[in-house]
Amino acid sequence: MTLAQSTLLFEWRRYMAAVMALALSGLLVLAMTGVFIGIGKGFTAQIERSSADIIIMQPGATSLFGGPSGLPRRYIPQVYNNPAVEEVQPFDMAGGSFQSIKDVDPTLSQADRAKMGAAKMNYVQTQIIDTTPNAVTIPTDYSPEIVEALRQPFTVAIDETTLPKLGVKLGEKALYNGQTVTVVGILRGYPSMMQPAIVVSRDTLRMVGQADTGPRVGPLMVKLSDPTQARFVADQLNAQGDGQWKAWTRQELADANAGAMFEEGILLIIIGGCVVLGIIIGVAITWQTLRGAIMANIKEFASLRALGVGMGSLRWIVLELSFLVGVVGVGAAIFLTWLLSLLAAANAVIIALPPILLIIVGGGLILIAMGSGLLSMGILKKSQPADLLR
Repeated sequence: MTLAQSTLLFEWRRYMAAVMALALSGLLVLAMTGVFIGIGKGFTAQIERSSADIIIMQPGATSLFGGPSGLPRRYIPQVYNNPAVEEVQPFDMAGGSFQSIKDVDPTLSQADRAKMGAAKMNYVQTQIIDTTPNAVTIPTDYSPEIVEALRQPFTVAIDETTLPKLGVKLGEKALYNGQTVTVVGILRGYPSMMQPAIVVSRDTLRMVGQADTGPRVGPLMVKLSDPTQARFVADQLNAQGDGQWKAWTRQELADANAGAMFEEGILLIIIGGCVVLGIIIGVAITWQTLRGAIMANIKEFASLRALGVGMGSLRWIVLELSFLVGVVGVGAAIFLTWLLSLLAAANAVIIALPPILLIIVGGGLILIAMGSGLLSMGILKKSQPADLLR
């Protein structure tokens, strides 16, 4: 065990402030970035959690958020020409007005009626699934009970976070574009942070008069007979399309969607502000903590110099100590962010933490710690062996 390791192990209280400063700085950046990535994943959850192995969009689309992604309907049979393709369905969406219905018991008092609240009206985004068994558009985390319930005509499913916005509960009726529908399913993990969203079957959409039979459809969701061949088949489809479309594997599209979130100017400003604030907090507190800890051990450093240890070796000890503080701070930041993500998940909020984000933030925290160590090295000049005689 090195001197830096033993110092941190036995005198950990002196370095706790630095560790916590780094942990809270990392928590600030990870939580804010994770929330924004989670918002994007909420929009794309129906595709990313589906059984689709390949998604086909226009060649100019850079993600689901970047550029038009719809395609001519006539491309569907062309995709079926590939022998590895098992199913192709368009990812279509619609929208309309959604109004809750309050059946008020006439025997209730005026106070009880007021507690029930007034009917709410919202414009909703409508997501569509096919309810045939194992359809490619059905997210894999939908329960069989929800899929079966959506097979019934004029039924909808809604995420639990959206229920208060729409003013409905499970089993209640509402008006969707003037047609009476029933809430038959409660979803979890599909938050609509901006515009409320509902899920209906393609048959129900046809019954309410919104069936899209036009020449264009949404992105094509493709299921393969062998999902392990997704990359190879995507290349085949791109060659087959000859520039008419672009085929993405599901993971490629998920990565592109996450990257597209950071192309929004306001998000970059918010996240950039959090990063700057985190750096200021991390450097200031970590620097002062390390400086104070070195000053507290200045006699020990003077003793080492008296024994012939050079200033270069002492500086290396401080750098190693700073690095170890940074590593512990990274671990604490990830642990605190994980706890926060569990709390957020309990309240149906997604905090997404991709590995690349953890690597970037973790590396940044270690650099902050080592930079603070470099700033603290000036205090070593006070470790004069002659001071031991005083």
